Parts: sequence; C-alpha cells; structure tokens
Amino acid sequence: MKKVRKVVIPVAGFGTRFLPATKATPKEMMPIVDKPIIQYIVEEAVSAGIETVIFVTGRHKRAIEDHFDYAPDLEEALERSGKEELVELIRNISDMAQFVYVRQKQQLGLGHAILTAEHIVGDEPFAVILGDELVINDKNPAIGQLIDVYNKFGKSVVGTTDVPKEETHKYGIVDGKTVEDGIKLVNYLVEKPSPAEAPSTSAIIGRYVLTPKIFDALKRTPLGKGNELQLTDALMTLRKEEVIYSKDIEGVRHDTGNKIGYIKAIIDFALTREDTSEFMKQLILEKAKELNEQKVQN
Repeated sequence: MKKVRKVVIPVAGFGTRFLPATKATPKEMMPIVDKPIIQYIVEEAVSAGIETVIFVTGRHKRAIEDHFDYAPDLEEALERSGKEELVELIRNISDMAQFVYVRQKQQLGLGHAILTAEHIVGDEPFAVILGDELVINDKNPAIGQLIDVYNKFGKSVVGTTDVPKEETHKYGIVDGKTVEDGIKLVNYLVEKPSPAEAPSTSAIIGRYVLTPKIFDALKRTPLGKGNELQLTDALMTLRKEEVIYSKDIEGVRHDTGNKIGYIKAIIDFALTREDTSEFMKQLILEKAKELNEQKVQN
C-alpha cells in the first residue's frame, strides 16, 4: 500500500466574504496573530508526514507562492541587522516541503480543483485540506488522524464533526455505520442538504485522504449544486464501487471562512501564545468590565 506523501490545497477562490480585505490579498494569507492561515494548514500537513504540497491557485494568488519561496533580499537585510533568528524563521517556511503550483483556469467547484491536480498527484493516495478551517491538535494533526485510518483500511477517508441540525445546509453530510470509535463506514453522502433532508448531523470539515480512483469518479460525475463539480457527489460515485470511511476529527476547530469564526480564531490563538496570552486576558477582562458598566448605566 502506497504511503500518503502529497496534499492538495485548493486556494483559487476569491474570498468574497472578506472583501475589501481580499481585493488584493488572498484570504489564505490573512494572519492569525502573526502567521497567515495557509501556513498553519501547511504545518499541519507536514507534521503528518506530507512531503509535497500542491496548491491549486488562481491568477490573484501570487502572494501564496511568494510566502513559501525564498526571500534573499529580506534575509540579507535581516542578517545585516543581526536578526539571525528571523532569518532562520522565514527560511524554515520555504524548507518545510516541496511546493508545487497548478492553475485552476475556471472555478468550477472543489471537485474540479482536485481534478486539476491529477497529473501531479499521479497514481497514489493523497490528502486534501481546505484552507478555511484550522484544527488544532498538538498530539495528532487532523489530517494525520485520517492518514492513520487510511493506513489501516486502505480506502478513502473523509474528516467529520457533529454540527447542529440547523447548520447541515452549510456542509457535506455523511450517513454511516460505526465500525470503531469515531470511525464509520459511509453509506451515503449529500452536499449541503436542508435540515429536513439531512441524513445525519455528521459534517465533512475539509479534510480528506483519497485514493487515486477519485479522479475517474470525478470525470464521470455530473455538475451538481451551483453548476459545479462537487467532491461530495464524486465521493458518492466512488462509494458505489468501493467502501469509504469517515473519521470524527479530534481537536479544536476554527472556521476562518467567515468573519465571526476568524475573529474567534485570533482570540483563541492569542490566548494560548506565551507572548500574547496575558495581554489578551487582561484586554478581555477590561472590555467585559466596560460592557457591564454600560449595561448598568443603560
């Protein structure tokens, strides 16, 4: 059984929910304190043993390529200033993995983005991580948990979490039969069903390990919701031919794809960092006091 060595990270979207900030800056480059979202994603993949990172990009995503490239001018300036620790910091970003970039010329959905990377992935299993969601688990990274399941069963695995019934329309939803604690054999998948139509509240959260058979399934899957090639639909096509598993992902999840989730992520990360935690705690206490005083006055 081949090792999972590559990850596909689709980053071609416009990030319209964060306009005007994303007019010139990719949403994936928006910072959580002092590190862009996309770097957390790559670090997760690398910590799980991924060697090659494949970005599916668009015309407006050059900043991502620059971030993971060497920066000789910056390194030289830092060295002249005696900031060797910063030189090592930014050099390590480029040395984390082998980075490959492929253009998605038309934005026709997640399934289409993954299909765009077929010639680079080749005939081997691979991971997929979406850049909207951060999952923090210091012991076993989210994608690593799925790789563990793949290594055990040798079949595709989707990462899931339980969501409120009223939010099923935001996710791909899985119906399955439990085979081990947190692991299900998938019976059915559906893309963004209404609460009344959802077969469960087990939602796919942007982490996948897929066998190369998914590419053929994608080619045979018709366009779905939004007139796009939906990965969830292609997985259902694949499910008719081989088993698929789901794994409840363990860790603290942050949905940075919307403004509220992004703000929560910044606060949570700032609370856990040694250089910002005390300041953030004090700030929260002060703001809570101000709000209570305003409430009393009103």
